Amino acid sequence: MSHYDYDKALHFMIWGQWDDLLVLMVRTRDEFLSKKIETFLHSAYYPSRQSEMLESHEALLSYIDHAQATTLQPSFFT
Repeated sequence: MSHYDYDKALHFMIWGQWDDLLVLMVRTRDEFLSKKIETFLHSAYYPSRQSEMLESHEALLSYIDHAQATTLQPSFFT
């Protein structure tokens, strides 16, 4: 998995770039990230309840935070 996928996902979430988030969902190799993005985009485009959209938003941000913390970052100081 590329740590850049998580950075991109976070950036797209912050700036509301849903089309780019959709492209990332298709291209990433992280199946959990892809599923979290899919769930969020579905609840954002077809809201049945606002709480459902907020829960999926929080779940995606929580997963991105967890993945960034556990993924090895490239070391520029070797």
